[in-house]
Amino acid sequence: MRVTVEEAEARIAELLRRAEAGERVEVVRDGKPVVELAAAEEAPARCSIRGAMKDEIWIAPDFDDLGPEWDEYLS
Repeated sequence: MRVTVEEAEARIAELLRRAEAGERVEVVRDGKPVVELAAAEEAPARCSIRGAMKDEIWIAPDFDDLGPEWDEYLS
């Protein structure tokens, strides 16, 4: 569907409904396209950061144990 800027101003609610329904709505000025109305794409679901790497990272049980070389240093 093609409408002039003036028509778009007068019928904006209708044009938005049509665009939401998937219809292509082109607004023209002096016969040249100015803007095209289209339904916005739904944003993809965001990944929650907490737990995003669950079961992907493994930490050894002795990760924070000091090695035997520290025994002498700490005594």
